[in-house]
Amino acid sequence: MKKLGFIGTGNMGRLIIESMINGRGVRPENVHMTNRTISKAKEIQRRYNQSHVHEKAIPVVNYADWIFICSKPLEMVNIIKEIKPHLKDRHVIITITSPLEVEDTEQLLAETNTPIVRFIPSIVNLALEGPSLVTYSDRCSVDLRNELWTLFSSISSPIEIERDITRVASDIASCGPAFISYLIEQMIKGAAEETNIDEDTATSIAESMLIGYGELLRQKHFNLATLRDRVTVPGGVTGIGLNVLKKEVGFMFHELFQETEKKYLEDRRGISDQME
Repeated sequence: MKKLGFIGTGNMGRLIIESMINGRGVRPENVHMTNRTISKAKEIQRRYNQSHVHEKAIPVVNYADWIFICSKPLEMVNIIKEIKPHLKDRHVIITITSPLEVEDTEQLLAETNTPIVRFIPSIVNLALEGPSLVTYSDRCSVDLRNELWTLFSSISSPIEIERDITRVASDIASCGPAFISYLIEQMIKGAAEETNIDEDTATSIAESMLIGYGELLRQKHFNLATLRDRVTVPGGVTGIGLNVLKKEVGFMFHELFQETEKKYLEDRRGISDQME
């Protein structure tokens, strides 16, 4: 079994480590990790006491085969430059953020033959469910792609994507749970303020509804459109509520994707400046 290295154990790094151990994609003793705030890595080690924490990135590279770089986007260029002299034939570099393109990492590692992958997880992978987004460099052989696919499948339903949809796909897969959570919270708040229901009761009902909703989709009883149609009775309460949503939502999600695109381009400019 491959040894996995993690440079960065913040929210996303920890998510991947915990999911892959719990999904049996990797054994704890084959996990090597480091973090700028080392206490965060040691917190993970306390849960999986056979895993290994290192003070710096280079020992992680020396021990591991496949290296996940899980830092913030504008930190990744310097990390890749730092570890580059220590890369061997066995290594694979896996980045997890959309602004750093696979081609960028190839350029940074131009003098090597190191295979490069971009793997974008989602918080739902903690439940060993939901999508992850994968983009391979041309350096990845068919056998390597199959091995990586097996690893990613231990925690998710991986989807291979092209560069031109990376940003929006990431918005849906990775940011989507936060967007949906906010919308449900607003529904709960509105219910509590406009009726006699208390927020705790409304929250309990909403969370249970979401779990059942997900199961209906997972079990293929409905898709999004047919589920909505099945619940909606012409002239009924659901139809009245949908009319309000259609009126109020408007171009809200158009604006959302416009703003996330702006942030993406800002990060891309920062990365380009570092590379130059």
